[in-house]
Amino acid sequence: MTDHDTDTSEAAVPPAPRFPVPEDPVLAGLAGAFPSVAFTSFAPPAGPVQDVAHVPADVYVEFVAAARTAGYDAFIDLCGVDYLRRRPRFEVVVTLLSHTLRKRLRIRVGVSGIDPVVPTITPVFPGANFYERETFDMFGIRFHDHPDLTRILMPDDWEGYPLRKDYSVGSVPVQFKGAHKVS
Repeated sequence: MTDHDTDTSEAAVPPAPRFPVPEDPVLAGLAGAFPSVAFTSFAPPAGPVQDVAHVPADVYVEFVAAARTAGYDAFIDLCGVDYLRRRPRFEVVVTLLSHTLRKRLRIRVGVSGIDPVVPTITPVFPGANFYERETFDMFGIRFHDHPDLTRILMPDDWEGYPLRKDYSVGSVPVQFKGAHKVS
């Protein structure tokens, strides 16, 4: 356990700032239904501007289900992010796609470093199953009510979470086949 895991200052995190209601009618409808969700946009170096929803963990599953109903019906990916010194420490990032609207929606959910747990979205998007398992395996973020939250990349007896920024960088000795032979 590190100093970062025992920090109790995360309980006093202020709510996300409220941004203007999006001009897009679909996102405006989601903003009206979920007043605790803040919307921003992201302009990548190449490609169209992407909408971003900053969603509190307590409405995460409901928001994802509402976004699916609103037309964002394709689950693209889910990943974890470790900010180490920021509060909340972790973030779960989900990308959804609407073929009919021809738009992407990035959903960002802050996750405490003290008790990293968020609900699963596998009932809404079954394809999120293995992405959530990978995020659990690499970051230690647990997904409440997940149907099979077990390691997927690391051995079952592995200790720790390799993509956490405070995970020690070790080494594994590699023995190449035939390395002991002189040519």
